[in-house]
Amino acid sequence: MTVYGGQGDPARTMALLWRAHSPAAEATGPKRRAAPGPKQGLTVDAIIEAAIALADADGMEKLSMRAVGERLGTSAMALYTYVPSKRELVDLMYDQAHAGLPHSYDLAGGRDAAVHAWTGDLWTRYLAHPWLLQVSFARPVLGPHEQSVLESLLGILHGTGVPAPAVRPTVSALFHLIRGAAQTAAESRAAATATGTSDEQWWTERSTQLATLVPDFATRFPHSAALSAAPPPADAPSTYDPVAHTRHTLDAALDLLLTALTKGRAPS
Repeated sequence: MTVYGGQGDPARTMALLWRAHSPAAEATGPKRRAAPGPKQGLTVDAIIEAAIALADADGMEKLSMRAVGERLGTSAMALYTYVPSKRELVDLMYDQAHAGLPHSYDLAGGRDAAVHAWTGDLWTRYLAHPWLLQVSFARPVLGPHEQSVLESLLGILHGTGVPAPAVRPTVSALFHLIRGAAQTAAESRAAATATGTSDEQWWTERSTQLATLVPDFATRFPHSAALSAAPPPADAPSTYDPVAHTRHTLDAALDLLLTALTKGRAPS
């Protein structure tokens, strides 16, 4: 399931994201009469926190204003005074889920160490809130916390002398690497529960059938067979853990990218 952000009213959404007074939002937004005796403690932040908890537990498929209201012990209608609709709520959730990540990184250990630290923090956040990966990356929500994640990476690259023409493709490559790897890790972690079969069991059963049905596999696909037969890297995880293996692959890919950047071959 892919969810697209940025579908709510632009003025009202941006005002909520940045917690700013927006005359345009008030002018274009529907006028609602406040319900008598609003539930005490109900705030935009409380609604966002409840929505994030719901998505963490059940994924974006179960997200609705009604479900969030029930989690808060109130009705969906009571939420509309604070958040106009689910469309705006998705943007608010996505941005808030990026809160608390470092605004800057120590550059004393060099560019590569800082980039690996930044990557590790974002990887951990994605796996803590895997529904973030269901929100399309095609259009940013343009909130303060999402922007802070980008700004911290730019601080590393600019602070370690990465040439200006290389910054944009490097940023794009890093985000795509991390999101792609985290997506694979999150899906691998969920697959056993969803299908009732572990990754190890799945590969064992399928590879056995493949060997029986396609005995000339190595002849037909020699490069694939060589890759499969190659010993794993010495520092690879020793146990079968798809999340750990995906993280190891991500780190190796980062090293390749950073090495290319050092040699003056920015990703394109």
